[in-house]
This record gives sequence, structure tokens and C-alpha cells, in this order.
Amino acid sequence: MTPMFGLLVAWGILTGILIILMIYKSTLSMHEDDSIVLNETESQMQKDHAEVLNKMRKITPILKILGTLSGVMLLVIAGLFIYQGLNMATTPQ
Repeated sequence: MTPMFGLLVAWGILTGILIILMIYKSTLSMHEDDSIVLNETESQMQKDHAEVLNKMRKITPILKILGTLSGVMLLVIAGLFIYQGLNMATTPQ
């Protein structure tokens, strides 16, 4: 297994997890309302809304970290690919 293949597999797994979390966050945000008019009879709605917001607050930093890692890994893979290509072009055959 070459280092390039290992990086591609790791990037694919990381990006797959990122996509799954993005889909999960979008399904959570579908259930969130921008404004809710609450009174005492709608206390369960308030609890549900607070629960959704709490889950979204927990997921957001993870998404930022995974997105950054995925982008950095993609840049490393592209740099390694270019470096290998330049080495092959300058090596006498």
C-alpha cells in the first residue's frame, strides 16, 4: 500500500463521516423553527426545540473540524500527487 493510497482512503473515510454529519444536521434543522410562540401548554414544544438546538450546537464544531481536516488532507494529497509527477518527469528513464 502506497502512502498516496493510504491518504486517499483516510480522506474518503473522513469526508464520508463529514457528509453523514451534514445530512444529520440538515435533518435536525428541518425540525427547528425560527420563532416559536410559547405558553404554558406548549412546554413540551419548548423542550423539543431546546433539545434540537443543543444537538446542533454540539455538531457544529465537529463539522468545522472535519471540514478543515478534509480540506487540508485534500491539499496534501494534491501536493503529493504534483510532487510525484514532477519527480517522474525529471528522472531519466
